[in-house]
Amino acid sequence: MSWAIKQTRRFLRTYKRLHTNQLHEVNQAIEAVAANPLLGEPKKGDLKRLRVHKFKCLGQQLLLGYTLEIEVKLIYLEALGSHENFYRDSK
Repeated sequence: MSWAIKQTRRFLRTYKRLHTNQLHEVNQAIEAVAANPLLGEPKKGDLKRLRVHKFKCLGQQLLLGYTLEIEVKLIYLEALGSHENFYRDSK
């Protein structure tokens, strides 16, 4: 059984603001996480529930934050953005 993907409002708000040339790169990152949910790096401390996958988008590094519900095979896409204030806003 494959992993289902759900988006939070915060993620969707950021996703809608992306330019069309960025959407392809972000969609590839989402597909990579769906294929291998343990791809992202687990965080520590206040954000220990969050995993972050780093990828390049038009020469800029973006971070895709997500959480896993292993029992029901569900991936929640939590946050998307550049490194600047990413972790502060994710708390």
